[in-house]
Formats: sequence, structure tokens, C-alpha cells
Amino acid sequence: MDNVRLQTLSGASALVDGTEVEALRAALRGGLLLPGDPGYDSARSIWNAMIDRRPAMIVQALGAVDVKAAVDFARRHQAVLAVRGGGHNIAGNAVCEGGVMIDLSRMRSVRVDPESRTVRVDGGAILSDVDRETQAFGLAVPVGINSTTGIAGLTLGGGFGWTSRTFGLTIDNLLSVDIVTADGELRRANARLNPDLFWAVRGGGGNFGVVTSFEFELHSLGPEVIAGLLLHPIAEAPALMREYRRLAAEAPDELSAWLVLRKAPPAPFVPVEWHGKEVMIIALCHTGTLTAGEKDVIPFRKLGKPIVDLVGPHPFAGWQAAFDPLLSPGARNYWKSHDFKELSEGACDALLDAVKRLPADECELFVGHLGGRVNRISPEATAYTRRDVQFVVNMHTRWRDTAQDEACINWARGLFKALTPHALGSVYVNFMPSDELDRIRGAFGSNYEQLAEVKRRYDPMNLFRLNQNISQAG
Repeated sequence: MDNVRLQTLSGASALVDGTEVEALRAALRGGLLLPGDPGYDSARSIWNAMIDRRPAMIVQALGAVDVKAAVDFARRHQAVLAVRGGGHNIAGNAVCEGGVMIDLSRMRSVRVDPESRTVRVDGGAILSDVDRETQAFGLAVPVGINSTTGIAGLTLGGGFGWTSRTFGLTIDNLLSVDIVTADGELRRANARLNPDLFWAVRGGGGNFGVVTSFEFELHSLGPEVIAGLLLHPIAEAPALMREYRRLAAEAPDELSAWLVLRKAPPAPFVPVEWHGKEVMIIALCHTGTLTAGEKDVIPFRKLGKPIVDLVGPHPFAGWQAAFDPLLSPGARNYWKSHDFKELSEGACDALLDAVKRLPADECELFVGHLGGRVNRISPEATAYTRRDVQFVVNMHTRWRDTAQDEACINWARGLFKALTPHALGSVYVNFMPSDELDRIRGAFGSNYEQLAEVKRRYDPMNLFRLNQNISQAG
């Protein structure tokens, strides 16, 4: 076969003999895709349509041995290396230009052990895979809010969602990982084996290797929970947000109350006359008994006069996918994000001002409600350090027409600047776009130097750099 030109870590390119490429193909249980091959364009396409990169080769792994072979090949040729789990990362780090891409999307096995209340999840699984298997046993691990998100990226960055206030972050329930490090070795990391590496992957992102398998602790939940949406006119939002802040502060750990500010989508449950009009949405999820949930959501349901009240018993797996239609692949996306200890009046004013100027119909602001068990874990226990955060605000611009790029990105950046005086200065790693290199130290906070030391130990050549990259210099 023809030789293959690879982009290298130094920024140059190198020509690889075709016989070496064929030897890699022969060593794989999965497949190897080159530009022009059937399936190549599909494999390089990810959730954020702004990302359009062309790897020199895509290894479609079927197991850890395939991952080892791909890492060895990339290291030997000092090639740029990308790793795709669910392909949902906003920065598009799952795909590289001209390098080697490891695609885990065919590795989606989920194996529940109901007796030990643990689950083993392959690195290419998405959240719906996890929820489907665990909920069959009335069990759950805390994950995110979009069921097409990959478990790998979510976990490595920390992982929060509807159940985090009760059960902690995704990483707080992580028991072990199987990980291929830069030397091509498959290692198990847990509290006893390679504990430094286990500490680092719990919030340090993809800096340390390719996780082929995760083991999580499970908790009793469902199969039904009290959950749902309350839609309010945006005109009522100033008064409602004051009450929301009070009720969120008083809420039990079992109750999460998130805010979404956006134009009402043309969904069947939204009255036609409200389609396309700005609304304030309160999204509730209760992890306790249905009886307790019905009681605990009453104060939120009594707020104002909602356009729609959809709060009630719902299958938990269904609720986990409730926002999927608003977050489907194929749109252009850009995010800015802030962490908050509290939502001040100034922060609320900035949010309400911005929602009046949404640059496209699919843009939204969401306020994630944290606290609870998340904040009762020591900042030094895991690489995720910001255990004082109560709310995460994500400015999610989403649009289809490239002509809107500048307007949408500038809107997010403008709101980010307006919120900065009210925020903590830190940021959730998984919400960082590719242009936020200056925020990496803030994302890892006081744990940055220790993370840099682990990085030096396991990846001295910085092979794994397509991520929120930790400098080995510290």
C-alpha cells in the first residue's frame, strides 16, 4: 500500500512506510480507516459540527490490545494522537488533524454485578448504555444529563448531573480503571494499585492515557423518580430567580433544581403560542422515594403560574434522555462557563439581560445545581478540586449557519465577561472550549502541581496532549 504522512508532535510531518501501516492493521482485532475508506468520514464526525479535522488514520479499537497497538504506533512515530470516546467534547479533542485517532466507539460493553453493586463500563460506552443496564436492576451511577455523552470524557473531567447532590460526582463513585499509558502498558489503577494515577484520572482529564474500562460503585435508584420541567414566562423570571435561590439553598441533597433560560422549543408539551418565546425553565429531579419527592418539589411547583408543569413520576432512564432532542449532533456549538459559590443579584441580572439577546433560537443558558455530597469531599481527595462550587453556569451557543459564527461566539464571550466579577474564577474542565488555554491552571486549581508531577511520571513526552493539557513543567 501507499506510504502515509503523519503529523508529528514537533509540528513537522513524517512519511510512514505503507508496510508498517499494514502491520498495524494486521495486529488489530478492530479496524483501521484511512482517508477515502468507507466509514472514514462517519468515524471522524463528532457532536460539535464546528470540528472538521481529517486524521491520517483511525484505529477502531475492539479492546485494550488494539489500544495498546495504536498507542505504541503513535509513540514510535511521535505522531499527534487523539482519543474518541463519545465524541461529545466541546473542544473537539476527539479528532486530530493528520495524526492517529483512536476510536473507542465500538467498545460499549456494560456489565452490572447486582450483588457487589458495581458496574464495569467500556471506554466507548455512552450514558444511555450505562443507564439502560444499571436501571434494569434498580441501580445507578451518577452521570451527566445528555444520554449521548461518552462515559470516558465525562468521568475523566469529574462528571456531574441530576443525582450528584445525593451520590457525588461520577469520579466519587469510581473504583478502578484499566488504562493504557504512553509507554503502551495496560495498567489497573485504584486505591491500592498505582494510586497516584488513580488520583489523577479522577478529574485530570485525558492527560494520562486511554481508559479502556471503568469500574463504578452503584446506588439504589428508580426505576421511577419524581422529575420534570416547570416552564415560566421570562417576564416572571426576576422574581422567580430570587425565590429559586432561596429554595435551592434549602433543598435536601436528594433534590436537584436546575435552571434553563432559552426560547421555548417547538416541543409537543409546549403550547404553540409559546414556541420561540423566551422562557425560564426549572428542571427538577429527586433521588429519594416517590412520596418524599412529591413533598420536596412542592415549594418549586408553587412558584408563580407556570405555563407547563410536567413534574411527576417518570422513568429515570427516560428523564436522563429528556434533553437529548435539544442537544442532538450536527449543530455548531460554542461554550463559555463559570463556577459560582452563590448566584448574586448581579449574576442573575446579567443572565436575564443576556436571554433577551439570544443570537440564535437554539442558544441557551443553564445553571447546574451542585452542592450536597459533592461538596463534602476533600479537595485533595481527587484531582477535581473545586468542592466549594454550588452552581455551574454554561453559556451554550448553538446554531446551524456559519454566517452566525461571530454573533454567537461574541454573545457567549460578552456574557462570560459580565459574569466574571460574580464567579469563583474556576471552570469545569469538560465545559472548556479550545480557546481557553489560559484557564487550565484555574480549572485544576491547587492540584495542578501534583497533576504535573503525575504527568511527568506517566507521559514524559506529552503524547496525550489533545485535552485540557497539563504542562509537565508545572
